[in-house]
Amino acid sequence: MMLRFSTLQKLFLRFFCSCILLSIASTICLRFVPPPITPLMIIRGFEGLSEGKGFVIQKQWQPLKKISPFLIQAVIASEDQKFLHHSGFDLDAIAKAYKDNSRGKRQKGASTISQQTAKNLFLWPTSSYLRKAVEVYFTLLLELAWNKERIIEVYLNVAEFGPGIYGAEQASRKYFHKRAAQLKTSEAAMLAAVLPSPRRWNAARPTAYLQQRRQWIMRQMRNIGPVDLE
Repeated sequence: MMLRFSTLQKLFLRFFCSCILLSIASTICLRFVPPPITPLMIIRGFEGLSEGKGFVIQKQWQPLKKISPFLIQAVIASEDQKFLHHSGFDLDAIAKAYKDNSRGKRQKGASTISQQTAKNLFLWPTSSYLRKAVEVYFTLLLELAWNKERIIEVYLNVAEFGPGIYGAEQASRKYFHKRAAQLKTSEAAMLAAVLPSPRRWNAARPTAYLQQRRQWIMRQMRNIGPVDLE
């Protein structure tokens, strides 16, 4: 029994070490290579199949220099205004979210763009303590292996903007019939506005709430000013 248990321990240790090495290698590789697909895309594709809508993944990678600076500014203004200054986690936002949630207020998140990139790139969408722990690990890996420019570049290329729509380029073509590089301030703010719930909101048919959110994002964009990633 002791021998068998020891063998299982060794097998588990080897499996764990292999996962760590694979995660590090893939993170370093994706620092230079566009991600071909993500777990979220695959899961959403199969969900579409089960709903009779087909396996739909529409995406087109674009380097950051071919994405409107207004969209970069809008996403940072709406999702993570401390993006350039933190190391993956906004501790103030986490503390505030914990306090609000413990008081029974509406559940609020405190995910940074780095955390969302880690989640979108490597993990599954269902929320759990296990997924959150793995998300923390991958966020640390991204912050160590990538720079901020690469993190926002990948985020804008893999983020879900609607059913089967991934990345800024595909979203721009779908909703505004133009390239991501051509987005104006109001259009960029609208795309950023749908990110919290891209399967419920449609940038081409905004609700009154979505229009109000766009106006709020545009005010935040003016407050933070142009974004310098260098």
